[in-house]
Amino acid sequence: MSPQASPNAPAWLTAQPIAHRGLHDRAGGVPENTLAAAEAAIRGGYAIECDVQLSADGEAMVFHDETLGRLTTAEEAVGARSAAALGALTVAGSAERIPTLPAFLERIGGRTPLVIEVKSRYTGDLRLTERVAALAAAYDGPVALKSFDPRLVAALRALAPGLPRGIVAETRQDDPAYAALAPSLRRALSDLLHFDETRPDFLSWRVDDLPCAPTVLCRLLGQRPVMTWTVRNPDQRRQAEIHADQMVFEGFCP
Repeated sequence: MSPQASPNAPAWLTAQPIAHRGLHDRAGGVPENTLAAAEAAIRGGYAIECDVQLSADGEAMVFHDETLGRLTTAEEAVGARSAAALGALTVAGSAERIPTLPAFLERIGGRTPLVIEVKSRYTGDLRLTERVAALAAAYDGPVALKSFDPRLVAALRALAPGLPRGIVAETRQDDPAYAALAPSLRRALSDLLHFDETRPDFLSWRVDDLPCAPTVLCRLLGQRPVMTWTVRNPDQRRQAEIHADQMVFEGFCP
């Protein structure tokens, strides 16, 4: 199936394979979501996907987890430390440090498309969304925003109306983090029942759940492109080629 484009989903959004958290290689000293991983993706000719969390003083930090323990020597929540304190931490035993989103954007400098995932605890807190939207709107380069949280994606319609915005989703919600969400919200997430509220320009769907009704209908009827995550093996790559318009990959170079 050929890629479809919504009015606010430009061709660059799915033109290149998208390196998941940058082109990282922890064993090689290039951890995820670092400046080194971004540079490696650019050298490889890939777009970049990154995650952002909020620091204690309101800065967007390029980091995936809510807590610091998996990748640093600290243990507390990302939101318990200031941007400066977070930036002083090295990542995964390398020389790399946790970058702020402004530093990440400055380093990329428009050289490749960037897809930013805004992390959420489903509390309605828009501070991180507002900060990311302001930074992305001022950025001189191809950038798109996405989130698992429909409220954040809906807010982006007003905060950054000119930027592509997407919903991240999975049909089978087997992550323990979903257990805290109301059943009605979980159903809305897996079946895209929030579509009228969010009006996403693209979907970002888990590859092992493809094909599914939301992605098929959005591609055929809504003309929304689908990127799929996270592609790590040949079988998943084949699924991506058949059922999506581009893949978010890691662990190999397409």
